[in-house]
Amino acid sequence: MSRRGARSRRPKLLAVDLDGTLLDPRGEPHERDVRAVRALVQTGVAVSIVTGRLYSGTRAVAEKLGIRGPVACVDGSHVVDTVDHATLLHRGIAGEQAAILRDIVLGSGAATFVFARDAIVHEESGVPFLAYVSTWSNDVRHADKVSDHPFWRNEEGVTAVVAVGNGSQIGGATEALRARLGDALQLAMFPIRRLPGSWGLVVRAAGGSKGSALRWLAAHHDCDPFETVCVGDWLNDVSMFAVAGRSFAMGHAPAEVKQAASDVLVETAERGGGIASAVEHAFGLRVGEQDP
Repeated sequence: MSRRGARSRRPKLLAVDLDGTLLDPRGEPHERDVRAVRALVQTGVAVSIVTGRLYSGTRAVAEKLGIRGPVACVDGSHVVDTVDHATLLHRGIAGEQAAILRDIVLGSGAATFVFARDAIVHEESGVPFLAYVSTWSNDVRHADKVSDHPFWRNEEGVTAVVAVGNGSQIGGATEALRARLGDALQLAMFPIRRLPGSWGLVVRAAGGSKGSALRWLAAHHDCDPFETVCVGDWLNDVSMFAVAGRSFAMGHAPAEVKQAASDVLVETAERGGGIASAVEHAFGLRVGEQDP
């Protein structure tokens, strides 16, 4: 593991990403990492999850880790208490903005997935992409017409919209949304590595990120952001790295993610052990390979 000038005080909070960090490519947590987190919880350190997943796709992992308290989902757009499953913070896209978003994304011809009320709704065009999108949630529902679904009219708004299509469809939708809604939205357009030739677009309300989520969690647990430690592997984790006192990038993370972290792990999601290594180096708590 390499380290570059971490700025932490005595850490009081650990925040972990899920996919590509705690979870292996099959979506399962590595047992050594689970033991490390549960052991840290037993010492009284606050532990949370900061993930792109919906809460429905996060809850089972939180229970396995023994986390009782808030977890941040959908990259900071939705914070939920694992004790009573109540929403503590939600940043949604509602009203006229939701209607404009609906018309532009569906008008592009891309397969559209609407995230709201902790579920994902899609129509027939989304079926070929379910294996990719279902990593966000285990509550995925089919609708005859996504454009008519009541999720668009929720008072609290939709939490996110994901579109999958070719470069022209996704690029056109991105350009139109920027022109019509500007700073009201956060837009992320990217090639989907698991689906060669396909592009993805994630749309969320402005103002939320993994970094803002970590600040919220630190305030909730009555600690300074410098007293937090986080672990992640992807570009959406960089904002969290910028907030934390000490940040760990997984061994398979892209170069720009590693550069943003204070520490770089050798462990990968395939091999596991990255969380356990971070817990050992940041908190001085070692959990061996064969520990019960």
